[in-house]
Amino acid sequence: MGDLIISVSGLRGIVGQALTPEVAARYASAFGAEIPPGPVVVCRDGRASGKMLADAACGALVAAGRDVTDAGVAATPTLGVVVRQLAAAGGIQISASHNPAQYNGLKLFSAAGQVIDPDSGAKVEERFRSGDVAAATQARHSNVRALADPHEPHLRLVLAIVDVAQIRRQKFRVLLDSNHGSGALLGRRLLEALGCTATVLGAQPDGQFEHAPEPLEENLRGVCLQARDAAVDVAFCQDPDADRLAIVEGQGRYLGEEYTLALCVDHRLRQAGGRPGAVVTNCSTSRMSQDLAGKYGAAFFPSKVGEAHVVAEMKKQNALLGGEGNGGVIDPRVGYVRDSFVAMALVLEAMATRGLAVSELAAELPRYEIVKARLEMAGEAVAKAWKGLEARFADARPDRLDGLRLDWPEKWLSVRASNTEPIVRVFAEARSRADAERLCRETCDLLKKFV
Repeated sequence: MGDLIISVSGLRGIVGQALTPEVAARYASAFGAEIPPGPVVVCRDGRASGKMLADAACGALVAAGRDVTDAGVAATPTLGVVVRQLAAAGGIQISASHNPAQYNGLKLFSAAGQVIDPDSGAKVEERFRSGDVAAATQARHSNVRALADPHEPHLRLVLAIVDVAQIRRQKFRVLLDSNHGSGALLGRRLLEALGCTATVLGAQPDGQFEHAPEPLEENLRGVCLQARDAAVDVAFCQDPDADRLAIVEGQGRYLGEEYTLALCVDHRLRQAGGRPGAVVTNCSTSRMSQDLAGKYGAAFFPSKVGEAHVVAEMKKQNALLGGEGNGGVIDPRVGYVRDSFVAMALVLEAMATRGLAVSELAAELPRYEIVKARLEMAGEAVAKAWKGLEARFADARPDRLDGLRLDWPEKWLSVRASNTEPIVRVFAEARSRADAERLCRETCDLLKKFV
C-alpha cells in the first residue's frame, strides 16, 4: 500500500501516489460490503482532490448496488447528523483532516452517525487489503442523489443546545478562520444565527490553504495578528473538516486546542449544577478537564486515544461531555462526533452567560503547560522501554490503558506508540512549561537508548 496510512476508522495518503481513485473505490467497496443494507452518505472537506475521490467512492458504492446521497462539501460532524437524519447505513467523509494539502483520505461512519468502532474498522481494513470487495452488479437499479442543504439539520441541533437570545444580545464580533476548508459553510450561518458580526477567513472551500491546516500556534500567527487588529471578541480557527477548533482571544493571543475542550467542560458542568454527570477525555489530553470534573463533583473517565474510543467510553458512562485535547468537543445532544460548531456555540454562551471575555474564562481554568514530542521508534522497542521508564520514575503512578502513562500529583507523562507510523509520541504536562519540557526531554533521552 506504499505510504497509505490506514487506521481503524479510515485511510489517508498523498493523492496521486498512495491514494488514487482506484484505491478510494476499493476502500469504499470494502466498507459497503461490511455495513448493513441501506443507502450511504458521502461528503468532502473542500480539498481540490475531494470531488475526484468522492466520485470514485460513489461509483464503487453504486456498482455494488447501494443508493448514495452526495452531500457535497460539508464538515465531518455534519456527516454524522445527515447519516442519522436519513437513516443511512453509513457514511464516508473524504478528508485528510489536518494533514497538508497534498493529502486526502476517507473516514468511515456507522449508521449511528459516528466514526465506526475499532472492530468494524478492522474488518473493513482486512477486506480492503485482501481484495475481497463487492463486485460490480446489475442486480438492482441504484443511484446517486445530491443533497441540496446538508447543513440545516446540523445548524438546528447546535442552536437548540444554547440560549440563542442571550448570545444574540451581546452582538459579539467574531473572526472565523476556516482556511478554505468546509467549516465556513455552516460556520458563517451559525455565527449569524447567534447575532454575531462574523468575518470569515478562507470562506471558499477550495482547499487552497493560506497556512498549514493544523490549527497550532505556529500556523496561526497571521490569524492572531488579524484578530488583534480587527479588535474582535474572539477568533475561532478550524481544521479543514471542521471537527477541531483552536481559540484566539481578542488581543490576538493564542489559547489553543487544549483550552477549547476545557472551556466547554467548565461551562457544561457549571450549567449542570448539582447533577453534573460524567466527563470523558482521552489519556493524552490536558488534566484541566479532569481537575474541572473534580471541582464540580463530576465523575471523570479516561479513554484510549482516538475518537472512537472516547465515544465508546462516553456511551458507557452516559457522559455529559467528552472530547480530545486536539480541540475536538463531543456533545451527545448534537452527536457523538468531534464538532467545532458545538465548541463555538458553547464558548459564546459561556461568554454571554458570565459576562466575561474568553481570556477571563481561560484565566479561571486550572493552569498547566503541555509539551509534545515524537521520536522515530518501532512499536516493539517502545514496549521494551516501558519498564525502564517505570523504574526511572518510580514515584509516579503507572497506567497502561494506552501505552504508558505516569501520573504525579501535579504533572503527568504519556509515552505511546503510533498505530499508523513507526514513531513514539511523548506528551508531558506540568504546572510550569520548564518542568514539562524537562520531563519530556529526559524521557526522550531515555527512549533513545532503546532505538
